[in-house]
Amino acid sequence: MRREAATASTLLAQVAANPWGTMSPSVYETARLVGTAASLEGHRARCSFLLRTQHPDGSWGSPDGYDLVPTLSATEALLTEVNRPGSPEPSWPPNHVLSHAVSKGLQALSKRFSPGGKVSVPDTIGAELLVPWLIEEINNRLGSARLCLPEDMDQRPLARLRAAVLAGHPLPEKAWHTLEVLGAQAVGAAGVHPVGGVVGASPAATAAWLGDRTCTPEDASVVLLTTNQARNGGPVPGVISIAIFERAWVLGWLLDTGVPLEVPVRLLSHLRHSLGESGAAAGPGLPEDSDDTAAILHTLSLAGLHLPVDSLWPYESERYFHCFPGERTPSTSTNAHVLEALLRIGPGHDGHGRQQAAVRKIEDWLLGQQNQDGSWLDKWHASPYYATMCCAVALARGEHPGTPAALLRARRWVIEAQRADGSWGRWQGTTEETAYALQILLRPEPTVLPPAGSGAVARGCAYLLRHQDADDFPPLWHDKDLYAPVAVIKAARIAALHSAATRSDLMPDLAKTTAE
Repeated sequence: MRREAATASTLLAQVAANPWGTMSPSVYETARLVGTAASLEGHRARCSFLLRTQHPDGSWGSPDGYDLVPTLSATEALLTEVNRPGSPEPSWPPNHVLSHAVSKGLQALSKRFSPGGKVSVPDTIGAELLVPWLIEEINNRLGSARLCLPEDMDQRPLARLRAAVLAGHPLPEKAWHTLEVLGAQAVGAAGVHPVGGVVGASPAATAAWLGDRTCTPEDASVVLLTTNQARNGGPVPGVISIAIFERAWVLGWLLDTGVPLEVPVRLLSHLRHSLGESGAAAGPGLPEDSDDTAAILHTLSLAGLHLPVDSLWPYESERYFHCFPGERTPSTSTNAHVLEALLRIGPGHDGHGRQQAAVRKIEDWLLGQQNQDGSWLDKWHASPYYATMCCAVALARGEHPGTPAALLRARRWVIEAQRADGSWGRWQGTTEETAYALQILLRPEPTVLPPAGSGAVARGCAYLLRHQDADDFPPLWHDKDLYAPVAVIKAARIAALHSAATRSDLMPDLAKTTAE
């Protein structure tokens, strides 16, 4: 436990000192800068990043459709680079290397976006806009309709957005994050403005809004892009910045599992002041949402600061809580976080009755979303282990009569899904998903584990201990493509190991497994 406490303190200090948050590089966003901001510092490194992250089959990204958006983006960007007149560095990379990568990318895309083909596009941010736009861009550059739009998608949402901008209507703030889909209309778009130098918290949207001004080094937005590309040596993350989200999740998970630590005052102050009348956003330039609002309220309450929950009520609907107005699909993890906040914090100005009714409403809805195998799925994460952990932990705090049976199904699913090396994971065993699986088995205390549960926990902990110094995590979180919030994942690992270490009933199995 001493090691977890020391590691947690170090992590918190790093998080408190980092104004950006730590996020893995994005193929999608990096490719957008290759295509539209060749004059920005780091162009050569971004091209190299795209070339070395291409898979042997020509795609970029993860399985199960998560390769579609990054492959479209990277292929279009390299196609642009091949045909760019007067390239800033015409001797590198060699044109035949770029052309080969483009050819492989087009082959991978043609298999998916062929006439009459059916493509399952995951519910990542803006996919309904990005896929039609990028297909259109690639076909325009090729001079032929090589790629076809999936049957279950159409161009009407993109057309409506373009028409609204053309008519002079202001874009809703939520649309700023994918401003690049407007093409030439994005440049200096009316009503759109940078927040702290960034548009919609997105490098791609910022570059699209700047247009040719990306070659103006003194522009505040160019300075911000230059600074952030340098953090990864050229490639950029999907969001600038995720500091609010990162601080709420990291601190919340550590406090909630009882990891002994001293919380930096400035971290609490930052979270407190991020809350406005409509709650908080994940970072500057993003719209407020109920997910970050609920997580911050819960985290602050764990630290002893109990604030009213009134900022959550604007997101309430008849059956569940929305993440933000106008969303296409609801989120299980968001509703789990809202449930945690409502159960822990006293009523706001609207009284206790409304809060109790909201608690039961969310519990009913979450229980209805559980899959037959015992898992949950979510719109913000590719792995069912994240959603199941969020839902199981939140429901266990309440008193719904259907919860015990649901938790038993979830824990049985986890035990049966463990891999031979002690890990858990959708595509491969990962530190992140193993940490979530352990929390499903261990929380809340006291938890009576199903048969074989103790051994599963011990094997899972042994896996985490073997990988406790790793910091290269596979991307699983949803943005325009998948990303890994590094500090959040590290906090999940610390919290899982601490939860196991505090369970005296597990000590014999833990000692035996770690000794092996």
